[in-house]
Amino acid sequence: MFKNFGNSIKTEFKGYNAKRFGMDVLAGVTVAAVALPLALAFGVSSGASAAAGLITAIIAGVIIGGLSGGSYQISGPTGAMTAILVSLVAQYQLKGVFIACFLSGIILLIAGIFKLGGLVSFIPLPVITGFTSGIAIIIAFGQIDNATGLKGSGLNNIEKLLSYFTTPQTLNVAALIITLAVVLFMAFYPKKANAVCPSSLVAIIIATAANMIFKFNVASVGEIPKTIFLSDRLELSMLDFASIKPLILPAFSIAALGLIESLLCGASAGRMKNEKLDADRELVAQGIGNMLIPFFGGVPATAAIARTSVAIKAGGQTRITSIVHSLVLLLSMFVLGGVMSEIPLAALAGVLIVTAWRMNDWEVIKDIFKRKMRSAISQYLITMAATVVFDLTVAIIIGIVLSLILFVAKISNIQITTSDVKPEKLADSSKYNEKIKNTVVVYVTGPLYFGTAGKLQEKIDELNDKEIYIFSLRGVTLADISGVQALDDLVSKLHNDSKTVYFTCVQPDVMEIFSRSGFSSKVGADNFYWSTDRILTELGD
Repeated sequence: MFKNFGNSIKTEFKGYNAKRFGMDVLAGVTVAAVALPLALAFGVSSGASAAAGLITAIIAGVIIGGLSGGSYQISGPTGAMTAILVSLVAQYQLKGVFIACFLSGIILLIAGIFKLGGLVSFIPLPVITGFTSGIAIIIAFGQIDNATGLKGSGLNNIEKLLSYFTTPQTLNVAALIITLAVVLFMAFYPKKANAVCPSSLVAIIIATAANMIFKFNVASVGEIPKTIFLSDRLELSMLDFASIKPLILPAFSIAALGLIESLLCGASAGRMKNEKLDADRELVAQGIGNMLIPFFGGVPATAAIARTSVAIKAGGQTRITSIVHSLVLLLSMFVLGGVMSEIPLAALAGVLIVTAWRMNDWEVIKDIFKRKMRSAISQYLITMAATVVFDLTVAIIIGIVLSLILFVAKISNIQITTSDVKPEKLADSSKYNEKIKNTVVVYVTGPLYFGTAGKLQEKIDELNDKEIYIFSLRGVTLADISGVQALDDLVSKLHNDSKTVYFTCVQPDVMEIFSRSGFSSKVGADNFYWSTDRILTELGD
């Protein structure tokens, strides 16, 4: 892995010059403009602080970006991760977030070392889409407090939502107006202008200026410390067994989300830049980064498609873009900290509501419902609902298990058709004798296992007037021992009724199962043919 990393760096920086460096710097500054409001918003939304989000983006940009499995990945705090962190903060405070982040880093590091980067390819698209939509709903609902001044409480999303109706509340009209103004501003912001200066940054600047002038009665970000080592951060003394034990499962949730989001981002961005992501090295980078980030006071980070796509479109050439973006954020932390402290939380809520809306892959969602693919629709809706109601990892598991059940049900639908032998189908119709008249060809398509053998038996029972049965198994590519045993019982029953049985066109893998189970020897090698025509020719002689 180290050797591959060294070779990829040589390839990445081959012919690197001042012009390409200038493109990296310009792209880095552009990405920082997008990342700044998002980092602040995700930091607040996670239950930590705006400073924690900023620190996460800075450290992730340098460490994860520098070690990444692709030259284009930009990592930092993301909306998806905040969905986990909110409930984690509610139960275990920031200490729990730091420990879980560190543990998730270890899990990701191990996943990369053992080359588990390919696992994400086994997750069906409707599950990923439903998962993303569920996260978007969580993010949007999570902004109710900052957008309205209401205070929700509860350990999960449902409890928190219900608390708004069961607890006396006072609506903050100013906060609601600011949030709606930011949402509308970003929705109608010209696309061409967005390419020059992101709508989120412009909206935050306007809202902050208005707040500083008119002194609205709304909560603001608060002090931005001028240090990369926050007062609330992970210390080695916190890593004792009693503290770690209850956070193992949340750590797996964070790691699973980090793996999925980072690799999906890499796959999507890789197509944009025509460069394949080294998935395993990306997991190692994510692991190392998330092990170190909590020691600075940051929250878990993953690769972010929004920032990564901006980096590519802005002309980023190498991983220097990610490092430059971090340095710009660090500079803004020291230079603009006083101004950032005045940013209304309601404005950040507006940014996140729009971000949540845009997170949805609307093209895929429309396609799923337009084509009326029932299995895909059920996967999407169930995964989305499970994401909102349960833990995110549980949602992924539910979605995958559902997909497997639907897939097995689909491929298990064995097709059985029968055909009497007709004179015109024979090469020599004069050979159409009594034997052939009492012969039926049974065409079987699909997997042969215990669940499909019953259907085969039912079909044979309908043909009790025939004397010779030819089973054409060209369409059977899969068989298990249970299916072979069921077929053995069927053949034995036919033999007991003085029927003759032949098999044709048996696939090599299926024939191997027949041989290993003893079925082929029991039936007799002479009763297996490669061609149905060959059997009919012999019957006609």
